Amino acid sequence: MAKKRGQKYEQIIDAAVKVIAENGYHHSQVSKIAKEAGVADGTIYLYFKNKEDILISLFEEKMGNFVEKSRERLDEETSIERKMAILIEMHLTQLEANYELAIVTQLELRQSNIALRNRINEVLKGYLGLIDSVLVEGIEAGLFPQDLDRRIARQIIFGAIDEVVTNWVMKDHRYSLSALAEPLNNTLLNGLKK
Repeated sequence: MAKKRGQKYEQIIDAAVKVIAENGYHHSQVSKIAKEAGVADGTIYLYFKNKEDILISLFEEKMGNFVEKSRERLDEETSIERKMAILIEMHLTQLEANYELAIVTQLELRQSNIALRNRINEVLKGYLGLIDSVLVEGIEAGLFPQDLDRRIARQIIFGAIDEVVTNWVMKDHRYSLSALAEPLNNTLLNGLKK
């Protein structure tokens, strides 16, 4: 059965981000999410099976939108260097614009059980595929070496971006996250080039 969508679904997703960021996943009761969304507790169950389903749906929704927007921007660009910069810029600016979402993605999703983390990893595949596509293009264009291990390169890129965001979250977003996009891109490109 397909999930219901619509204004209430979006309200619940946005409320879940706020409640989970403020209280942590384990202390975020469905009733708190419903109250924040301005819906009855029972309404939540018209859209989601349980709190775990809310968390997964939240991540699918936010990551899905991000991947779609990123893919559109990447398709408009021909330069590999700019494509890498776009990926990094979009990742950092999206989370800088929504500190609560950054808390959820960087801290709360990682404290969940193994089954939940496995489902989250499935959602991440679309984003990792974008990184892979830039690496493949870079290899084909001769920017990156032919023998580049794409799996390791992808892990390095994702890991570096992820660590920069986590550090920003842990430091209570006291500095500009998006200002780190250019130096991060330069560092990664210099490390990957021939």
